[in-house]
Amino acid sequence: MAAETVRTVEIESTGPPWWSYLVAGIAWLVYAFIVLSFDIATIWAIALFAGFLFVASALSEFVIAAVAPGWKWLHVLLGLVFVGGAVFCFAWPESTFVVLAAIIAWVLLFQGIFNIVVAISNRDVELWWMWLVVGIAEILIAFWAIGYEGRSIALLVIWVGASALAKGITDLMLAYEVKALQDRVSR
Repeated sequence: MAAETVRTVEIESTGPPWWSYLVAGIAWLVYAFIVLSFDIATIWAIALFAGFLFVASALSEFVIAAVAPGWKWLHVLLGLVFVGGAVFCFAWPESTFVVLAAIIAWVLLFQGIFNIVVAISNRDVELWWMWLVVGIAEILIAFWAIGYEGRSIALLVIWVGASALAKGITDLMLAYEVKALQDRVSR
């Protein structure tokens, strides 16, 4: 119980307010909606959308690593994976469908594994099972993206939109968990 109190106090005193995660989650959902609603006709446009997705994801992971009481190295590692994906998208936007689909698949795989690890290590948290479901969904989409031979611009848009949607859902869950921890500390 003492460790939970220390962790809770650390989250309240050093972490961003719960509503910042709420705003980030809503922004991710809006971004997913925008990506899925655009009539994207070139691989260049989807590469830019994917690059922005990776940059925002990397920044998010680095911020979480700076304020998280534990697992900092894993957040930094995931942030570096996102940076690698962003660099590739911006440096070679005319890349083939296969390469961009592979990047999206690998990023989704790492993000899914990370969310499963978070879920299993935090089974005492109320929404741990949602992290697990999102992680499994991300891994399934990653295998679909890497293994599907009929790649097209439409599928790449769906995979980028699904990535943003998953990030939005996890940020909303994080907002709820931080709010619950802050409420317990204030009581």
